[in-house]
Amino acid sequence: MTAKVSYADVEVGTEIPAQTYAVDRADLVMYAGASGDFNPIHWRERVAKAVGLPDVIAHGMYTMAQGGRFVTDWVGDPGAVVDYGVRFSAPVVVPDEGGATLVISGKVEEKLDGGRVVVALTARSDEQKVLTRAKAVVQLA
Repeated sequence: MTAKVSYADVEVGTEIPAQTYAVDRADLVMYAGASGDFNPIHWRERVAKAVGLPDVIAHGMYTMAQGGRFVTDWVGDPGAVVDYGVRFSAPVVVPDEGGATLVISGKVEEKLDGGRVVVALTARSDEQKVLTRAKAVVQLA
């Protein structure tokens, strides 16, 4: 695959429209199975509250993966992401009824040599920033 976004078509400040991702407990159980992280704070409310959390929380790496999904959906090629990192600033709280939503947006922060760009991401759940310093370096066409 090759990136569907052209280096010539983006400038510093180009905004990537926000996407909303629904997160429910079934997503967390499936992620636990795929990742091998069966910590009960991610699926059992009683345990999450017993350790001081407001409710079940999404895996940090699940949240990070949704940011990666956002970038790869935008560029059109998962192989175009050459570097990606985040810091976790708050958990995504996933109530049993209604689940949670994760809203991710992005902006081209820098154009690098060789057709690469730095994309800064913003990820929020329940109006709270859940990822900080979230950036991806993407190889464009």
